[in-house]
Amino acid sequence: MTQDHTAPNWPQLADLRGKRVLITGASTGIGAAAARAFGANGARVGVHYNASRDKAEAVAREVEAAGGKAVLIGGDVTKSAEIPRIMAEALSGLGGLDVLINNAGGLVKRVPVTDYDDGIIDGIIDLNIRQVAHFMREAARTLIAQGTGGSIVNVSSVAARIGGGPGSVLYAASKGFISTATRGWARELVKHRIRVNAVSPGVIMTPFHERYSTPEQLVAMQAGIPMDRLGQADECVGAFLYLASETLGSFVTGQILEVNGGQYMP
Repeated sequence: MTQDHTAPNWPQLADLRGKRVLITGASTGIGAAAARAFGANGARVGVHYNASRDKAEAVAREVEAAGGKAVLIGGDVTKSAEIPRIMAEALSGLGGLDVLINNAGGLVKRVPVTDYDDGIIDGIIDLNIRQVAHFMREAARTLIAQGTGGSIVNVSSVAARIGGGPGSVLYAASKGFISTATRGWARELVKHRIRVNAVSPGVIMTPFHERYSTPEQLVAMQAGIPMDRLGQADECVGAFLYLASETLGSFVTGQILEVNGGQYMP
């Protein structure tokens, strides 16, 4: 199933105009949808990518066509030494930072517990935990130094609530870390007027599921969703806009916002 990239009629939030927004993993899927939506709200968007430069360039063009400004930033987030450089390029290109969307992450590979080895364990930790912690550090230092407050939105997953599907327990656990740490970071940074929240998508049809889930698995997942359908990347974007906006979300921090069609109701 392919995502229709026709630009939705996004709500216009005046306070997002001119905001400096860095989105990791913004070349495809939910990150790309978020980049387009922030662009439509007149934001300056750092479009981060790793291997998918062509797709990132296409997203950047869409951001600009929608009325925003785009800055392309490449780099492998699983290499810790790259992250300060990625952030420095974002700050230079955007002129500072107001919002960080920690979207980069992934399943890596479906592996049953009997086949765990250091490669899969380290790979999941590097992609879903370590790099997020490093970006949190860089963003916190930047926002505290600026003294203007800001918003950080991490990306968790419904898998954190239900333990994941076949072969994805370690991924689910890594997203559980994100949900828990988001609450702790929110408490730690609130005195600096930095709000920290997370969006927790359910089964969203992006390259993630196109790569890791079989048609049979997707049918089984859909059967557990009260709305009886799979989600689309654009359906997650309202949550990011809400949490980034001071007009709408100024009293919201430490929250995990579920976007899952009713699959999990906390």
